Amino acid sequence: MPRDPGQTHRLIRRLRWDELDRDWLRNLVLLAREEDLNGGGLLDKPIRPGDPSTEILGSIGRARAQCVARGKMVVAGLPLVEIILEVFGGTCRVQPRVADGDSVSAGTILAELEGPAQDLLTAERMLLNFFQRLSGVATQTHLYVQALGSSPTRLLDTRKTTPGFRLLEKYAVGQGGGYNHRLGLYDRIMVKDNHLAASGASAAERLTDLVIRARQARPDLLVEVEVDHLSQIQPVLQAGADIVLLDNFTLPQLREAVSLLRGKAWSEVSGGVNLQTLPLIGEIAPDFVSAGALTHAAPWADIGLDWR
Repeated sequence: MPRDPGQTHRLIRRLRWDELDRDWLRNLVLLAREEDLNGGGLLDKPIRPGDPSTEILGSIGRARAQCVARGKMVVAGLPLVEIILEVFGGTCRVQPRVADGDSVSAGTILAELEGPAQDLLTAERMLLNFFQRLSGVATQTHLYVQALGSSPTRLLDTRKTTPGFRLLEKYAVGQGGGYNHRLGLYDRIMVKDNHLAASGASAAERLTDLVIRARQARPDLLVEVEVDHLSQIQPVLQAGADIVLLDNFTLPQLREAVSLLRGKAWSEVSGGVNLQTLPLIGEIAPDFVSAGALTHAAPWADIGLDWR
């Protein structure tokens, strides 16, 4: 079928913080707290759980601290700090000094914290773990977006995310300037190479039949098909796929494939996508390029908690 410009909102998105379930996020933080203080995940729990390193200090009153960027980064995860402090006593306060999506330099104060010193000390590592991870994903994404330059191609994430952290990591991708591909298995039919292999759909006729059946089974969903050879494109187009995923094509093959798809189906490039190849892919201008490295290979941002 001809490519429909009205499908754009169903193809990609950027998760907003207000779309995330606060109770779900709080439970995630509670799970991490249980792991840190009470031996969560172990069959033999500690005899005396808690944070003895802080407990031996006794009552030390209230304190102030600052989250500080140690290097250049894109910020993501600030709203989660409030939830973390809520789980660790609920009497600490956070005052953001920047916003998610901001690009900051080393030395920038990201947030100011105030509350019982014991609560801040106990929450410190977990707070930084979440904040550094999400800011690292946003920073990595920003680098990949920059590599595309002025190309109209949009950068997508994948499902190669940390289990349990998917929505947070996909949110961070959006803060870095990327876009979210499908959020899970439920929101798109995506026929990949293993689906084709499992169904025996390698020949053109069987491939076409599989795509047609997919469209008939779930007319409410977009259908994307992964191809690894130019000869597969016409059968997929004839079957009416909405998106064609070009997997591990060479640059000359990509030029031909994108030309065949232009105006007929959305094109997505995957495989071999990195900071060196992105400018070359961007020159060919497929609709989308997806990179698992935005999440699975993102280094953590360096953020410190400095006491005042």
